[in-house]
Amino acid sequence: MKIRLYFLTHIIFYLLFQLLLVTGLAAQEMSFTVSMPDPATQLFQVRLECEDLNGNFTDFKIPVWMPGYYQVLEYPEKIQNFRAETAAGKPVKWEKANRVTWRLYHEEGASLILSYNVLANRRFVATNYMDEDRAYIAPGGVFMHQAGRIDQPVRIKLEPYRAWTKTATGLQAVAGVPFTFRAPDYDVLYDSPILVGKLTSLPTFIVGGVPHRFIGYQLGEFDHAAFISDLQRVVQAAVDIIGDIPYEEYTFIGIGPGAGGIEHLNSTAVSFSGNDRMNEFAGRKRTLSFLGHEYFHHYNAKRIRPIELGPFDYDHGSRTNMLWVAEGITSYYDEMLLRRAGLVDGDEIIGSFEGLIRSVETSPGRLFQSVTQASFDTWSDGPFGRKGDEVNKTVSYYEKGPILGLLLDLKIRHETGNRKSLDDVMRRLYYDIYKKEGRGYTEAEFRSICEETAGVPLPEFFSYVYTVQPIDYAKYLGYAGLQIDLEPKALPGVTIGLQAVEKDGKVIVQQVEWNSPAWFEGIRRGQEIVKINGQSATVELLKSVSEAAEPNEIIKLEMLVERTARMILVLFVPKTAISFKIDRMTDLSPGQKMVLEGWLGK
Repeated sequence: MKIRLYFLTHIIFYLLFQLLLVTGLAAQEMSFTVSMPDPATQLFQVRLECEDLNGNFTDFKIPVWMPGYYQVLEYPEKIQNFRAETAAGKPVKWEKANRVTWRLYHEEGASLILSYNVLANRRFVATNYMDEDRAYIAPGGVFMHQAGRIDQPVRIKLEPYRAWTKTATGLQAVAGVPFTFRAPDYDVLYDSPILVGKLTSLPTFIVGGVPHRFIGYQLGEFDHAAFISDLQRVVQAAVDIIGDIPYEEYTFIGIGPGAGGIEHLNSTAVSFSGNDRMNEFAGRKRTLSFLGHEYFHHYNAKRIRPIELGPFDYDHGSRTNMLWVAEGITSYYDEMLLRRAGLVDGDEIIGSFEGLIRSVETSPGRLFQSVTQASFDTWSDGPFGRKGDEVNKTVSYYEKGPILGLLLDLKIRHETGNRKSLDDVMRRLYYDIYKKEGRGYTEAEFRSICEETAGVPLPEFFSYVYTVQPIDYAKYLGYAGLQIDLEPKALPGVTIGLQAVEKDGKVIVQQVEWNSPAWFEGIRRGQEIVKINGQSATVELLKSVSEAAEPNEIIKLEMLVERTARMILVLFVPKTAISFKIDRMTDLSPGQKMVLEGWLGK
């Protein structure tokens, strides 16, 4: 018995010792200092101190993208003057192993100091920038991590330019130590941009007992109280959907004038410049929708996320078919949040979706690319689809995604007598997968939860997701007692479907409408029009001939195609257009009325 107890005791101590070793390894804190002594250079001076490195070499890496912005960035190329030394100041041999990796050679258990500069010269929400007034840190482009050690905790000390006194970030501040922050791991660090400089703050507001701050650069002169009151209502409407606030505080970071925004775990970085137009609601409506979109992302994309979006592949990027959900359904909700916040009426919401449908249905991309393909190919096509092709053969998940969100919401409400909605899908994804299992959802799980919520299979709806099958708008809008005008209507005048501009004394084709007479005759963007009906071409002549033409009349265009002159005859046809106007039906059934009121409110 004593022998068994002896061995058992030693086994316990051995296991505890191993646990301490593992815990100690995991808890090894990486310590960064970022200095900004001279903003005119646009260089961050970065110093990384690390201890007890294993083996005889260590790879340090920098990401190539920022989660939330699905494009490869030039973070590695912005690293300059890299050097490494021991704690005693002895230079350490290193080499560039690949685009994203710096390999350092050292002794077992070495403590090293890495130093490098980061060029901060692009003013954008996903890139580093510094000028005489502020510095914006996109963490993925500044802070190196050990290969395979994203789990390490990180401490960041800022040494800002002397005139700068304020910071804005979602990182946890170290109490009593100015300009010093901590992150439990690199995933959190890379998801927490930092703004430091001459900043101002808007009034803090409270939702669910949690403070929400708005801090930024050049926020502008306008009615701050009215704006924050509206923003608070939008945030409250978002929280009401999920019913949980998963952060201790939230920060809206206004990086200054520009365009774009990126969501983060407990913050969002947005281009923002208020002006007197913000004093009227019509002027701030678009801004509130934009901020609602970025805020709702902390649920949908950050926590309710496709399984491919975490853990991340920082070396290459993480592809997924489901950005139509992460981005597109978020865009659906940024419209609906304004309605649920009581800031817009139902007709404005209907008008917004009318515009989205018109945009998608008048783009040829709908015939070539599904929304899942657009999601997967965003790394090459861009979030709004390719714009440089002779004809746009891509779709934007920012446009088709919210349309699909609308269809899915109305379908679920119809099938359940308005007892369930898309909100229930989002809650199940949040509580059953994110909260319970701490992971993202698969495509199969998303579909299963949608169908379980609706109580019926949804093959037709998902054919709209995975294929280019035309959408039956009349059917789905009809669930809510809405009707859409899809009939082509005659417009004044005729057209050949061609637009041109004058450039360097030449008339150049700027755009050719898909399936127009000009398109069928082989005219493409970038070609030169030399003569029109025998006269030297000008844009004004093309306009006057088109305005005077009758249906079935022919225009003679002498074109220069690949340096070869061609005479092309093009037929004028009557102009037509589809309005895609959405109206309420006059006589609604009880079911339609229930769905409409459930969707838009009374």
